Amino acid sequence: MTDDTALTRIAEALERMAPAPLASPDFDAADAFVWETDPERLAPVSRVSRVDLDLLVGIDRSRDTLLANTRQFARGLPANNALLWGARGMGKSSLVKAIHASVSAETPLKIVELQREDLPTVARLMDILRGSDHRFVLFCDDLSFSHDDQHYKSLKAVLDGGIAGRPDNVLFYATSNRRHLMPRDMIENERSSAINPAEAVEEKVSLSDRFGLWLGFHPCSQDEYLAMIDGYCAAHGLSVDPATLRAEAIEWQATRGARSGRVAWQFFTDLAGRHGTPLR
Repeated sequence: MTDDTALTRIAEALERMAPAPLASPDFDAADAFVWETDPERLAPVSRVSRVDLDLLVGIDRSRDTLLANTRQFARGLPANNALLWGARGMGKSSLVKAIHASVSAETPLKIVELQREDLPTVARLMDILRGSDHRFVLFCDDLSFSHDDQHYKSLKAVLDGGIAGRPDNVLFYATSNRRHLMPRDMIENERSSAINPAEAVEEKVSLSDRFGLWLGFHPCSQDEYLAMIDGYCAAHGLSVDPATLRAEAIEWQATRGARSGRVAWQFFTDLAGRHGTPLR
């Protein structure tokens, strides 16, 4: 066998092993997509699970800031990647989805949901999006990293784009319960055990610095919790005696040991069921 023949066979074998190029998706099929990796494809979502923007109470500053940033991006203007961090159940992911619905009704805008576990494939996803005339919000919900998790290095490619740069038509929004995307005890452990503590901590903590917007979400007050429930009742046409509603809502949150937008919605779901009111 000649050297040229051997090289040809090796090349053919490598071609067979390489993944086939992905077909260009039909981005006109939907406004929302989910990135799937087995096999790799953008799956259209015909109906997004979300609430109206007007029903998100107690997060006015974060709402207005993210709405303005998203509108800028949809219109082709400069905009920042955003990290929505803080208390669980306070509407971080709901806000992203509601703002997408509001902005896409004014200006064409797509949203693509990406799972944290699929971050290593994000370079191929961005290559697909880069070739489109549409604009995309890439959304990763409940993002966080453990001590030995190397996925955060893939996230840097989303935020910085590597040598090719992040596509001009892609913006990244993430939600997390942690401001620095990793547990505080992990940061302290890095600081105490590394040969150069400052450098060891800097590499990981600086990840969140790559987000131009940090939007904090904090536990709601009782008045905000009750206002959320009042808003849900008004939106769905459910009329309940105010004193009874208040008493039942406070009892519900006491049994849960917490107040949040999620708890308010769970109470309203129970209330609507008991009163025979379907949720639209």
